[in-house]
Amino acid sequence: MRLLRYGIAVLGVAALLGVGGCARAEMAAEAGQLDEVAAVTRDDALHNLLPDEIKARGFIRLVTDASYAPMEYFAADGRTIIGFEPDLAAAIGQVLGIRVEMVVGTFSTAVDEVNAGTYDGVLSSMTDTVERRGRVDFINYFSTGSSILVQRGNPQKIGGLRDLCGQAAATEKGTYHEEMLLRIQSECGDRKLTVHSLPTNADAMVELRGGRVAAVLQDYPPAAFVTTDQRTSAFYELATDEQYEPGLFGLAVDRDNDELRDCLRDALQRLIDSGVYNDLLARWELTASGVKAATINAG
Repeated sequence: MRLLRYGIAVLGVAALLGVGGCARAEMAAEAGQLDEVAAVTRDDALHNLLPDEIKARGFIRLVTDASYAPMEYFAADGRTIIGFEPDLAAAIGQVLGIRVEMVVGTFSTAVDEVNAGTYDGVLSSMTDTVERRGRVDFINYFSTGSSILVQRGNPQKIGGLRDLCGQAAATEKGTYHEEMLLRIQSECGDRKLTVHSLPTNADAMVELRGGRVAAVLQDYPPAAFVTTDQRTSAFYELATDEQYEPGLFGLAVDRDNDELRDCLRDALQRLIDSGVYNDLLARWELTASGVKAATINAG
């Protein structure tokens, strides 16, 4: 299955977050206009180490599912992808001296498309797992756990993962959360858990808001975002403050593309060392999920 190409985002965009995370005014900016990204200088040595094909092409192409605020999502114009990960991609591009493009596609087939050479990598809140490392290498840039998101008021009284037995729960197809739900399902016995695996996270959220499922399983940052954002907080809450099975997100690249992998890792490390990485985390209120060093396959 080919990824659906909905459009190419302009990178280096961001949103200004309101005090307390309740009011968020979106602001799109061209690459280099963000103070954090503008402070990044090109590393000629790293640029020269990029694969010849990418240097000749003039850009790196990364695939994402832009339905996961505040990590990546569409701005008010419906075309521009904003969030922490697009900002991080723009900063990495500044270090490498090359344009980075984010293309919207299907999460569940993203790794296959990278292996096929359609895209250079996946930057889409993808958890670094043993199974995925059989097909791609990960440059780890973020650490978080999983949360249970329910309707405001928690009508089914979900208090933990085992309370999902006897209920229906939704998540995005191909994600680590789908794996978690299927594991729980196998342990529910007569109290069957019905798992709705949907094309995007946005689809899962529609199921929850409409009451067709009792819960959505997703990573803590987007779950916390919708419970505090003024546009969505009336509809959703966290079932519990617990973060389940914490792990690392990674920018995924083909296992045979070690030149690109190492360039991306070194560019990320430079952003960490310079403080730009922490500035971008702070911009999106994600400081608690920052990593101390850029690692490879450390999940």
